[in-house]
Amino acid sequence: MVDKVKLVAKVRDVLGRKTEKGRKEGLIPAVIYGRGIDSQNLWIDNLDFKRLLAKSGESTMISLEIDGHNGHNVIIYDIQEDPVKGNIIHIDFFQVRMDEEIETEVELVYVGEEKSPAVKELGGVLVKNMDNVTVKCLPAYLPSEITVDVSKLRNFEDRIHVKDLDVSEKVKIDSDPETVVALVSPPRTEAELDSLEEKVEEDVTKVEGVVKEEAPAEEGAETEKESKK
Repeated sequence: MVDKVKLVAKVRDVLGRKTEKGRKEGLIPAVIYGRGIDSQNLWIDNLDFKRLLAKSGESTMISLEIDGHNGHNVIIYDIQEDPVKGNIIHIDFFQVRMDEEIETEVELVYVGEEKSPAVKELGGVLVKNMDNVTVKCLPAYLPSEITVDVSKLRNFEDRIHVKDLDVSEKVKIDSDPETVVALVSPPRTEAELDSLEEKVEEDVTKVEGVVKEEAPAEEGAETEKESKK
């Protein structure tokens, strides 16, 4: 089973624009909801939440303690960020039942690129086809991340498929087992690079303003042809 991480919350009694004061004090507005419970508005400490994300990621089981009461078993359902500043402005927590399967996305973490013979010795380029996968499992078995060891890629024909991902038998990945997760593509040849450069040069001439056009004659000015008549 996966260990739960702990997070402390406080009940929030302000809504809308009134939450700005709390944000300035280092708090994030949040809400908890789930089947069979009433939704509840909360405050989460910004630094505590960032530490949790850095250590455990978004897809992890959390024991959420509200105003000192017993922890609620929750997962992070949604994180809203300011599109300009990038800071977290709201969090949705979903309370789960430990005896019911959940479906959620789990991040893929790629490791071992520097040890892959196809990259290190053959000069290939690692291609990551997936950033995350959707999994189904009981909350107690939810992995915070799934590691993809690409050091196993020895040549350009090798592939890592969904079926190769190292997960517990208690966790089901909701993707075709034959889906390619990662591979190493061969480096481009000099001929291919030259061809790309030629294509870029051709495309540049099509950009507006690059092709020099003949300036139109000023209104009222005689052309050379007309002046000889």
